[in-house]
Amino acid sequence: MATTDPAARRTRRRSGAVTLHDVAKLAGVAPITASRAVNTPDRVSEAVLAKVRAAIARTGYVPNRLAGGLASTRSRLVAAVVPTISGPVFLETVHSLTEALAEHGYQLMLGQAGYDGTREDALLEAIIGRRPDGIVLTGIMRSADGKRRLLASGIPVVETWDLTANPIDMLVGFSHAEVGRAVARFLHSKGRRRFAALAGSDERARRRLAAFEAAARTLGLSPVSTAIVPAPTTLKSGRAALADLLAADPSLDAVFCSSDLLALGVLTEARVCGVKVPEQLAVVGFGDQEFAADLDPALTTVHIDGGSIGRQAAQFICERAEGRTVEPRIVDIGFSIVERAST
Repeated sequence: MATTDPAARRTRRRSGAVTLHDVAKLAGVAPITASRAVNTPDRVSEAVLAKVRAAIARTGYVPNRLAGGLASTRSRLVAAVVPTISGPVFLETVHSLTEALAEHGYQLMLGQAGYDGTREDALLEAIIGRRPDGIVLTGIMRSADGKRRLLASGIPVVETWDLTANPIDMLVGFSHAEVGRAVARFLHSKGRRRFAALAGSDERARRRLAAFEAAARTLGLSPVSTAIVPAPTTLKSGRAALADLLAADPSLDAVFCSSDLLALGVLTEARVCGVKVPEQLAVVGFGDQEFAADLDPALTTVHIDGGSIGRQAAQFICERAEGRTVEPRIVDIGFSIVERAST
């Protein structure tokens, strides 16, 4: 993945990071003038300020808030960005990332971006300005401004919990689309023919849903009954969604949930409504949380090795920080369907 701006490409090839000198040259002003425009904008004219800001926007430059007087450019900090710290699905990754980094003398700084992406760019700018030795993202960076800033920073970046052929830098994850297809084939192999799906509103859950629906069509089944609920998903939203789905189509015989918490809500509502699981309704979750195996009936779910994701991300960051070349830059950890009593 490379920025499309020729000036930004030239500076990155030369030094690995866009500097204030690069911004000054692009703006046609002296470095000290560019510095004033960044740090004390009231000391420069509006015309100069406009030129410098245009150059910053073009290159993706973020000021180094820690630069003053520091002898070393190593911060020994790694920043990780997650959608939420309240949901359990990412906890294993965060824990293993923290432990693996600590073994190499790094500390983890955690940021919460939310599921709608509105805070992600501002959070990344604050993180880049502090110049950590690496940045770990949950999911693929889709904001053009965010990509530009990350590329311009020269900081090692690991995208996780997703898969793409064109990562910003390095990637460790799995295919959400393949998860959806695999679950559809699994339920079909169990003799289920009337599918429903409950999905969170986040982009990755929607991709699993879309692939699940497409696979059902390929298998010759009728359209999937779907319900989209706000992310992060909850037990309550799972209960409410299943009640609505069954009211619209009592013949449903299988439900795929985008989280184990949603699936717990489905199991609870099914029991209240007198719907037998798995005799009348098969239920599949996603995430294989600790409680999944202890439910009654035990929950069939998609297992993701979050610990491996965290350890591999830490290894990527440490290798790059030590100046080593990382190959391969993309690691697909895959997934597995853990079959239990709910199907």
